[in-house]
Amino acid sequence: MTETMRVTFWGVRGSFPVPGPETVRFGGNTPCVEIQANGHTIILDAGTGIVRLGNELLRRAGSNKEPVRATLLFSHMHHDHTQGFPFFTPAYVGSSILNIFGPRVFERDLEETLAHSMLPPSFPVALQEMNSLKFVRNMSETDVILLGKAADDIRVRNFYHEQIDDDPDLIQIRALRSYAHPEGVLIYRIQWHNKSVIYATDTEGYVNTDQRLVAFARKADVLIHDAQYSEAHYLGQISGVGATQGWGHSTPQMACAVAKAAEVDRLVLFHHEPRYSDDMIAQLEQEAQTLFPNTVAAYEGLTIEL
Repeated sequence: MTETMRVTFWGVRGSFPVPGPETVRFGGNTPCVEIQANGHTIILDAGTGIVRLGNELLRRAGSNKEPVRATLLFSHMHHDHTQGFPFFTPAYVGSSILNIFGPRVFERDLEETLAHSMLPPSFPVALQEMNSLKFVRNMSETDVILLGKAADDIRVRNFYHEQIDDDPDLIQIRALRSYAHPEGVLIYRIQWHNKSVIYATDTEGYVNTDQRLVAFARKADVLIHDAQYSEAHYLGQISGVGATQGWGHSTPQMACAVAKAAEVDRLVLFHHEPRYSDDMIAQLEQEAQTLFPNTVAAYEGLTIEL
């Protein structure tokens, strides 16, 4: 087994999917990121990008003659981060095993919230009617998910009250609860063999930068950070377009500030505004590179190996 951690982007847009000629380069699907490490498949969010990922996971499973096993982490339960889940084909296959984690919403458990998103008339198949074996659990800042060498070695520990094994062969997944988005959002840190990836979607910058996020992302290899709006859009300086302050999304400049303060190695701009063309996103990418040179705008199919 290699010691490579592989990050692949399957959906990079925010709010709603936007297929069409102006979104070919970066892609039009909503958020979904896959991380492969130590034999485990970790999926971050279930926007429409998860539909193609699901088909790929089934192809791999058929080739390996093994069931699909995946750990799915929801950052929050807004529609653009859940809308692909009802079309995630492995969830309908009885041999699939899915461990699903995410936040409670308005005192509702994750399973209740996810099930509610699929109730008629929104969708004709209920969560419990999906044939896969599903373990659905709330995730909080006090939890650490540990993934071992065996495919079924998945443990959850309380960070403050239980001993956390420092074995480098264990993948560690921790969460930071951010309030810089309506109803809150979980930011994830996935770490293995001294390699680390931060997934910070749907977050908004603060004056002098989000210091909690900076501490959480310290020295990470890859920071995936929301960068939905241009500064002019965010500040309401575009004619006919209102300011988006307080909407829970960042600018590339905010993302660069976190990357610099946290001393990360690489920044990936994420959750692109659906109304921005490929050319617009490329321009924002170039502007960000003047502030933090090792920056790339996420696009579907982008793969980063650590």
